[in-house]
Amino acid sequence: MHTAEGGIQEVIVTAQRTSGLESKTPVAMSVVDGAALAAAGLDRPSDIGARLPGVAINGAADGLRITIRGVSNADATEKGEPSAAFMMDGIYIARPHGQNLDFLDVDRIEVLRGPQGTLYGRNTTAGVVNVISRAPTARFEGAAGVEMGNHGSRKADAVLNVPVSDAIALRAAVSTNRRDSLLRNGQGTPHTLGQDRDATTGRLSAKFALGSSASLLLRLDRSVQRDNNDVIVPDTNFYQGIETGNPVPYDAGTVARLTNAFVPPNTVPEQGHSRRASTGLGAEFSWDLGPATLHYLGAHRRFDHDFLVNYYYRIVPGFALGVRQDFDGSFEQDSHELRVATNGNGPVSGQAGIYWFREEMAQLATFRDLELIGLPPYYVFPSNPVTSSSRALFGQVTWRALDGLRLTAGARRTEDRKSRYGSTNLQQEQVFNPATDIALPNAAALATGKTTWRLGAEFDLAPSTMAYATVSTGYKSGGFNDGAAPDPTLVYRPETLKAYELGIKTRFWANRAGLNLSAYRYAYDNLQLSGVAMVQGVPRFVTANAGAASVKGVEVEGVLKPVAAGRLSYTLAFTDAHYLAYSPDGVHSWAGYKLDRAPRAVFTLGYEHGFQLRDGVMKAGVFSRSSSESTIGVPSQLLRYRIPGRTETDMRLGYEPAGSPWSVLLRVKNLQNKVEPVTIDSFGMTVPSEPRAVALRVDYRF
Repeated sequence: MHTAEGGIQEVIVTAQRTSGLESKTPVAMSVVDGAALAAAGLDRPSDIGARLPGVAINGAADGLRITIRGVSNADATEKGEPSAAFMMDGIYIARPHGQNLDFLDVDRIEVLRGPQGTLYGRNTTAGVVNVISRAPTARFEGAAGVEMGNHGSRKADAVLNVPVSDAIALRAAVSTNRRDSLLRNGQGTPHTLGQDRDATTGRLSAKFALGSSASLLLRLDRSVQRDNNDVIVPDTNFYQGIETGNPVPYDAGTVARLTNAFVPPNTVPEQGHSRRASTGLGAEFSWDLGPATLHYLGAHRRFDHDFLVNYYYRIVPGFALGVRQDFDGSFEQDSHELRVATNGNGPVSGQAGIYWFREEMAQLATFRDLELIGLPPYYVFPSNPVTSSSRALFGQVTWRALDGLRLTAGARRTEDRKSRYGSTNLQQEQVFNPATDIALPNAAALATGKTTWRLGAEFDLAPSTMAYATVSTGYKSGGFNDGAAPDPTLVYRPETLKAYELGIKTRFWANRAGLNLSAYRYAYDNLQLSGVAMVQGVPRFVTANAGAASVKGVEVEGVLKPVAAGRLSYTLAFTDAHYLAYSPDGVHSWAGYKLDRAPRAVFTLGYEHGFQLRDGVMKAGVFSRSSSESTIGVPSQLLRYRIPGRTETDMRLGYEPAGSPWSVLLRVKNLQNKVEPVTIDSFGMTVPSEPRAVALRVDYRF
């Protein structure tokens, strides 16, 4: 970061795959640095969406749910793909349930809004969330912190950076995070419920200087989460009139909304559990060849997940069953990218590269307690293997046509392949018996491809003011449902988007104020919408193309330093995202209805101030977010849930003695202690947001 005396910080970003100032990057984006994350207590990806314009990032029961400008996705199964790419140090993380891991030693998070199909590739119709960790440096330093709060919250983390020699630097980081359940059990069982925390995360990094022109950065990370997947309550905790097809929100206390009092008529819940283990090895290599630099970025990652979860499974309006699901899955992915980027400030600059990705999955999902709807005791989905591969060629060129005018053109050709071998089994016992059980094949293979492109123009209106205009496209690969050919509903088409955007980025008032303004319009075709529906007498998770949608809006993001010790930040987002043509059942039309998690207006305001005391510095901060109402739709049930508008406020107060390595911080999140639905699925299972959290933290740095 760079800053002038009393001015706002200029952030160095890599949104265009090369380093540059955020204020000179022609992309609608937000940057949250690691220090701000720690101060606000935002310790995993699902925490940051409330801080960003046009963005909702939620921790759903089946993984991370990212919505950017109304573009989202609900299929977190092994055959689904996201609409927004989630990346860790530039590495695409494919499975949503492997994305919401604890932050560890983060340098910054770059959130790019709008399709990024040229430089980032497939599954970026909505945008990109890239979490960038700190790399080893040439300075010996370290830090440690401990934190305690309500709900039994306790956390500890530490970082150590060691320069071994002029050519080698090492960095190690570790954290542990614990919390009791936020939900209350009203089912009459002794079991604990979910929304608890039990996570341990570590990372080792090594940076090597290979002569004067090349460097290699290696990262090894490991995260294990042992918590409870029973993170839901019935939608009746929030809504009345569901049986009429028109859910209406009603007032209820926070404790009541966080209580699961559903007593299944057909079974007794078991103690839920979950274990997520994620391991990754990544490498970044760069070699300065003079006129150009060669970059390599690659990684191997493995994610293992097993759990037992108790469902609230609505069969018909007003009647629900209890269903237990056991799951065991393993997911491995490999990715490699080789890229060449020009150096210098000549009239033409550019980059080009090749990309390869492959993922292989094996899983076993078992549902019990569905006998009342005519199914046998075990309803089982074995899948092994499920494979997904992608390869791409891409390039982008920028021409400095005139002083202050730059024109950009880029394109990417992506080829995707998917295949799955498995079945839907109707079993009498836990182990399949071919003499008594039925196996319905789930076998499919699909190849899709798309050329995405980007055209852009940038113009310097003044030394610190830039305007830009872009036209870009996005692409999310197609897929297949349960079943086998020749089922006509087996395959669904790729999702595509064309985006038009105008923007201005400016710094003014002697660099004490900054403003980013963007206006956009999307043409959105073949939306992939998912939910559970009855197919041939059995429930299946089905994805279908939803026709077309229109998305348009305006976003404002600004910062102001009225005094040297004070900083005011604000965002404002107006969004109009609705279906143009969509019928969930072929009879009812949802044309004109809002897309999910796209409130018409969201406003955030934050202020922080440092008070110089005789024996130290006290820092105070407040952040508030106000949102108009939004919608969560369940197309397979023809239900639309209205999420009322709300305001949520966070506050913090810290103190650092003069000349001391110690500091202390008191933090309150969700001061109003209100909760709302985060996700609602086809069965009525609702993940609520988190109640008020209070924490006291102590840090030591050297």
